[in-house]
Amino acid sequence: MKLLPWLNPSRANALLDALQQRILIIDGAMGTMIQGYKLDEDGYRGERFSQGYDGRHHHVHDHKHHVCDLKGNNDLLLLTQPQIIQAVHTAYLEAGADLLETNTFNATSISQADYHLEHIVYELNKEGARLARECCDAIEAKVPNKPRFVIGVLGPTSRTASISPDVNDPGYRNVKFDELGETYREAMRGLIDGGADIIMVETIFDTLNAKAALYAIEQVFDQRGARLPVMISGTITDRSGRTLSGQTAEAFLYSMRHARPLSIGLNCALGAKDLRPHVETLSSLADCYVSTHPNAGLPNAFGEYDETPEEMAETIREFAEAGFLNLVGGCCGTSPAHIKAIADAVAGIAPRVPVAYGIEKVA
Repeated sequence: MKLLPWLNPSRANALLDALQQRILIIDGAMGTMIQGYKLDEDGYRGERFSQGYDGRHHHVHDHKHHVCDLKGNNDLLLLTQPQIIQAVHTAYLEAGADLLETNTFNATSISQADYHLEHIVYELNKEGARLARECCDAIEAKVPNKPRFVIGVLGPTSRTASISPDVNDPGYRNVKFDELGETYREAMRGLIDGGADIIMVETIFDTLNAKAALYAIEQVFDQRGARLPVMISGTITDRSGRTLSGQTAEAFLYSMRHARPLSIGLNCALGAKDLRPHVETLSSLADCYVSTHPNAGLPNAFGEYDETPEEMAETIREFAEAGFLNLVGGCCGTSPAHIKAIADAVAGIAPRVPVAYGIEKVA
């Protein structure tokens, strides 16, 4: 694979320096925080999609009579309620996060098709990165000796390329590799143009989806003649210890390492206690950095997460003391309180040293 120079050498090298010095903190859940605002349909639509919008400045579909409800489209809040997204980002930075994930988990044409909003995917990604960058810059101005980084998030989409959605037709697929590649290229361009420092393919339940994302990423880097660091994070879907497409953590690692990622890790689906053996596996084998951002335990009967910041931080501290971690944060059910507790718990503990590290600094 051709090794391109960094798109932003000073930011990339600052990130590599920080990774060698300490365990870095990723932020926590965005969706959990948004739920706290209890937004209704009008709240999601905001001014741009509200009654009376004349349509002169935006796409013709951007009006009150949009063909479907928009409530629940958290990515859309980047355009309709940006102050909420900025408030969440800022709360995580103040809690100790070194890295902010963009609010772009479903900002792909495949996922936005559920809301008939495919036409704003590039805008969502660009704005997602821009808002996160603005928040990072603001706190860096106050604490200049601690750089903060924007992770441009590429989610898994709502489809799977490896598995048929029809139990009666196991050969059927509702998405093709090339379709996934195109939607990821579009999202990538927005994330880069908005100012992302890192690209993360996350919550990977299907390795073929992830391969489409990594292929698209390399295509965009080739077009730009430069690259960003890439993080890869899979999800073990249940206590079987496998991804939805059937891989163990070790198999997942070997399927992904050709991409020369900055880090590989696991997030979502399980709490930290259940993820421990799988993170340990990655830690013992990976020739890159290792990340994890677990849920706040397993969901209860109401779909809510009960693990307290103190409980989660205690488990994460054990991960750090065992030498498993380079980057750690929170997924579903976590809050700034969880991130602060985790940051405090791992402070001063040496980061994991990769088995044989191959990411180089570039002047």
